[in-house]
Amino acid sequence: MSSQNLPVPDFARNMKLIGYSDQGGRPDGVQLMVNKGYAFTGHMFSKGFSVIDVRNPRDPKPVHYEPAPANTWNIHLQTHEDLLLVISARDMFASPEFQDEHHYYKGALGKKVGTADASPSVERDWTAGMAVYDIANPEEPRQIGFMPVEGGGVHRIWYVGGRWAYASVLLDGFTDYIFMTIDMADPTQPQEAGRYWLPGMNEAAGETPDWAPTRRNGLHHAIINGDTAYGAWRDAGLVMIDVADRASPKLITHRNWSPPFGGGTHNCLPLPERELLVVLDEAVLDNCEDGIKYIWMFDIREPSNPVSIAAFPTPAEADYATKGAHFGPHNIHENRPDGLVSSDTIFATYQNAGIRVFDIRNAYRPEEIAAFVPPAPNRLVDHRPNRPKVIQSCDIWVSAEGLIYCNDYNGGLFILEYQG
Repeated sequence: MSSQNLPVPDFARNMKLIGYSDQGGRPDGVQLMVNKGYAFTGHMFSKGFSVIDVRNPRDPKPVHYEPAPANTWNIHLQTHEDLLLVISARDMFASPEFQDEHHYYKGALGKKVGTADASPSVERDWTAGMAVYDIANPEEPRQIGFMPVEGGGVHRIWYVGGRWAYASVLLDGFTDYIFMTIDMADPTQPQEAGRYWLPGMNEAAGETPDWAPTRRNGLHHAIINGDTAYGAWRDAGLVMIDVADRASPKLITHRNWSPPFGGGTHNCLPLPERELLVVLDEAVLDNCEDGIKYIWMFDIREPSNPVSIAAFPTPAEADYATKGAHFGPHNIHENRPDGLVSSDTIFATYQNAGIRVFDIRNAYRPEEIAAFVPPAPNRLVDHRPNRPKVIQSCDIWVSAEGLIYCNDYNGGLFILEYQG
């Protein structure tokens, strides 16, 4: 797309849009990865995933679309070198019971999907597991392996090469997503190695939750550094897990600040050289019904006792709380080794407030240094009833050269330069 045809932002500070793609008419995206000059995006509503050639970031071109299996979504994915890992799970937002977001984001998901029972009776018409693709030729992904799971499926993966991958998985008998280690020694035959869950989640084993039935105490995903997994456990907060023995993960510590805050912990990014942890709580309901959500800074010098030392500033140049849809954090750039790795700058998506960049050189006082708010989407791909036509910036990935890639639930792929 030529520069004169680029979307005009609602607001921009120290950021410039240089490229845009509607991803071949499938502008909805959830997780985003860039590998060897190609962007891979998992779709929420268009089913499957797409590959966009971004070697010329000013003129991105869709080159491949891979449809999802029936009744299945592929919203999250991971790339490393010549491998692409893609989740398969029940397409939750196609189900009648989840047309209202409250029913998805509040309460035990396994009970609602019907997989929490020891002997689930729900008919399985979806594919559950993790697919592995060879992307030596990024324009022609070739599936080489699949790890099936019994249950609702895999939600999100962490994989940066080597033998081990890590995933959040909704398994039969559990109330919500738990933590799983995966042996990738043979990428054509990935195998479960171990699992960890919070006490009370294993309903099939007779465990009983000690939390309110309205809470989503399930793992969104974990980021691993060394032998520690930093788990974002939604309404249960931060769960740090020792994975030195991948077959038998063990709890290091569990911290929760909900209540009084609204829960929804979504990302836990370690900054090991500074002994810091950036923790993001996702806004999951319209018009801040679940409260104002924050990005937090934790001091983790003593791993058994992480301490919150700061909250990042909330965007305030407009009244985003009444703009419609979700206002608040969603994702952060996760310092993957194939992209930018920074302990001084944090890149985040803020849904209806777009993209935000923060200077954290002073860990006790994070400062916003750049912002970009895309315009409203041209159309809604989101088929759920009564959804507002409002931008919902979703995921973000930053290249080693500093180019910023961001997608949206309905608005397409944006490629930005930081100009601060």
